[in-house]
Amino acid sequence: MDPFVCDKLNQWNLSEFMEIFKEEEVDKNRLFCLEDEDIDKLIPKVGPRARFKERLKQLKCQQQNEEETNSSKILVSTSDIGKRKFDLQEESRAEEPAVKRQRASIQFSEAVILNDVKAIMEQVYEKLHNEESTELNEFLKTKSRDLEVDKREVVGVFGKTGSGKTSLINAVIGVNKLLPSGDVDACTSVMIKVEANVNNSTYEAEIEFIPKDEWEDELVTVARFLEEDGEQEKQDDDDDDDGSHDLVEKLSALYGEEWREKSSEQLMDIRYFREIPEFLNSTKKILICESATELSAKILKYTKQGGDVGIKRWYWPLVKCVTVKVPKNNFLQHVTLVDLPGNGDRNKSRDSMWKGIVGNCSAVWIVSEINRAASDKESWEVLKRASSLLGNGGECRHIHFICTKSDVIGDLHDHSAANVQDFILKRNIKAKEAVNKELNKLTKIKNYFSNECFKVFTVSSAEFLKRKHLNPENTEIPELQDFLQNLNDCHSETLNYVSGAQGILSLIQGASVREVTGINNFVCEDLQCSLDCQLDAMRNVMREIYTTFGKCLDEGVEISKRSCEKILKSFLYNARKSGSAQYNVLKGVVRNGGIHKPKKGKEINFNMKLTSFLSQSIDEEFRKTFPNEGNHGPFNGVINKFSLDTEKLKQKYKDAELQLVFLKTEEEKLKTKLCKRIRDRKKIIYISLTKTVEETMAESYKRAAQFHGKNTLQNIRETIQKHVHNFKNSMFEKAKDVMLEQLLQLMVEILGLLEKNMMESIELSLKTEDNSIPDVSTELSMVQKHWNELNSCMDA
Repeated sequence: MDPFVCDKLNQWNLSEFMEIFKEEEVDKNRLFCLEDEDIDKLIPKVGPRARFKERLKQLKCQQQNEEETNSSKILVSTSDIGKRKFDLQEESRAEEPAVKRQRASIQFSEAVILNDVKAIMEQVYEKLHNEESTELNEFLKTKSRDLEVDKREVVGVFGKTGSGKTSLINAVIGVNKLLPSGDVDACTSVMIKVEANVNNSTYEAEIEFIPKDEWEDELVTVARFLEEDGEQEKQDDDDDDDGSHDLVEKLSALYGEEWREKSSEQLMDIRYFREIPEFLNSTKKILICESATELSAKILKYTKQGGDVGIKRWYWPLVKCVTVKVPKNNFLQHVTLVDLPGNGDRNKSRDSMWKGIVGNCSAVWIVSEINRAASDKESWEVLKRASSLLGNGGECRHIHFICTKSDVIGDLHDHSAANVQDFILKRNIKAKEAVNKELNKLTKIKNYFSNECFKVFTVSSAEFLKRKHLNPENTEIPELQDFLQNLNDCHSETLNYVSGAQGILSLIQGASVREVTGINNFVCEDLQCSLDCQLDAMRNVMREIYTTFGKCLDEGVEISKRSCEKILKSFLYNARKSGSAQYNVLKGVVRNGGIHKPKKGKEINFNMKLTSFLSQSIDEEFRKTFPNEGNHGPFNGVINKFSLDTEKLKQKYKDAELQLVFLKTEEEKLKTKLCKRIRDRKKIIYISLTKTVEETMAESYKRAAQFHGKNTLQNIRETIQKHVHNFKNSMFEKAKDVMLEQLLQLMVEILGLLEKNMMESIELSLKTEDNSIPDVSTELSMVQKHWNELNSCMDA
């Protein structure tokens, strides 16, 4: 048998398949050529087959890296190094410094460790499955299945057409021509997610459509717009449009000019959707391509608004989101980059997804051209508008303002490279100073974020690829790549998995070699006492937080009641807008539940205006209680501080050491889960103020939207004004009560889960006598060895 194949099968704990590999004459060369169907025949069992495929994939990756390293050495040794051209057809790879190669080596080692431990736990699960079903056995199987946690970070990218946003994304992830580039006639109109394709080596796109009934509702509004067209003078200013221009643009993109002669029922005819039957069937459309360029061309009609490129029918009006998947991309292993429109969307499902993604962003990149970054009103408005969704209503920890096209300098291209580089670097410094100066003026935004959140970059995607005047570091693309790599860092995922596996195996082994003795009762008593003390301390802290929130909201309610008249007057009678402009805005507001989204400019949200003082009253306390940054953790750090002090108990109770190892890992895993639950729930709690007011105001919007013809503007004003007067005393009180109730529910839930889960783990690990537990001493030894390897990797 081929010694290379034999060696690999031994390393991968698959030695039982040596004979069949020998019979099928699988040597080193043929090993790398195995297709999925070949592997299925060689290894019929799912578990070992999955392990083999993963290891073979890693081996191929390792071989490819070695070949690339050798190739680079050969290239460097040639005399025409200065003339070397980079192949940018699919991916651009810069030479990596030693520290990056070392990190790549560590990550590869950790991936091997993680897969090894997963394979071990698969075998352990099979052992447990073959034993008698008991309470402890079922508990252990559940814990084994619960080890897998997918860590994914979201980076939202904002930037208007022509800002260099698409080129930036393409350059940072190292894939040229992946996303369609915008120009003056075409811009991104839907959300585009960019992720890693972990299943195969093709470029893929998943196209998710809006619900069919939402498009039918939009078509129904056409007749209404046409009917009302003559009722009121329309403004030419896009900031004050009533939505008709936006709808006409969508209809023209999909139907051409046919829509003007058709009814809404006729426009739903199947012939318009022959290319996208998935829309009618409420399923996703999947596109698969061999190259990034091919995929970019195919998704164009689903992502772009405008642009004459010979496309007869554009489908972007029907698209909710496009997810692009890139093969073999380390930057996207645990990161999703999202190209986001800056203002949400008038479509309900698209806007809901937009808000959800913004709220899930751990980082945002705000992209603007360097020559106007400090004065780019649209970029600053994006930050102001999204700040509450990113901060108290989200989980954002990093805000990067990215000044693009730093290499665009006009006539200086005729000068020497040194002079050009010097000019670029000096201008970069000035641009950063100007942007930081503007950032310092945003005092309201500082209520949500610390200064450490903000960072300014000056980048050149073009120079990073062609290297005419700047070295890679001066383009600052590598710094952004390092940022993504740090987000991608799978060390915590590997560490958590291996730690959890070690805990479970420790419990299994401890249960298989001991009998319930008196000493275990003493351990249980000490643990119970410690748990009660910890829970009491948490309750006291949470009680103080709840009281503080109540006081803040009481003040906010009083201020809101006093400020109602002023808010109503400024909103309903805006002196800076003409009567027709106010008509369009108020019509949009009442049609859309209190929110008007102009084609350009900032969103107008009357519900948020009404709750602005309530939100301000708790903003500071909310950020302290639910911080996005640092290691302090929620509820003034009480979750992170929680500990049963098992390390101390291990010294006292040597015979229960394995069970205490398990309890320590369970404690850490549970704390991580609770913090994630709190992070998700705090978003709901924060927006509850605006949501409650929106629900209270809904009836007035519905009534006001019915007005047509003469005096419509005044009737809308009077309807809203009367409703606010009637409900202002109860509306803000209700919003306060809802928030406090949701806060209390979360506190009770966290305390209950912590007590229930830890008590279950304590009792099952120390009080259960079970003879149906397998021996896992070998598996435990192997996992402990990997645990030590992980720690040595970090020390290296």
